[in-house]
Amino acid sequence: MRSEREETSAATKLTYLLVGGGIGAILALLFAPKSGEELRGDIADATRKGLEKSKEAAAQLQDKAGEYYEVSREKANEYYQSAQEKAAELSEKAKAAAARTTTPFTAAIDAGKDAYIEEKRKNEAKVITEGRASYPIDDKKESK
Repeated sequence: MRSEREETSAATKLTYLLVGGGIGAILALLFAPKSGEELRGDIADATRKGLEKSKEAAAQLQDKAGEYYEVSREKANEYYQSAQEKAAELSEKAKAAAARTTTPFTAAIDAGKDAYIEEKRKNEAKVITEGRASYPIDDKKESK
């Protein structure tokens, strides 16, 4: 895609070409050995031709500008659609990441609870299987 500077440069060059061509045609007519009436007719013809060519050049520039506008609009629309898709994709990834981060915390808390309950059951089972109380008993007091 051409930059704006290159397009301006091309339009400027075309303008200089048309102006130079017009000046050259007028100078050629002025230095040609013709009568005044023929010379004025030739100048009028050259002026008409110059105007026609400049109108054609303007129409071509307008067509090119319209084409560039359409291409730019299509590209902008493509970029917009792509950006929307990427935003939706990133949103989904963020939601999934948020869901994953809460799961390990919840799992850690649940694992901690399960470990506590398991350890408590082991201690209770140990006390029951040994047949003793979990507090110290003073044998001297019982014998009295």
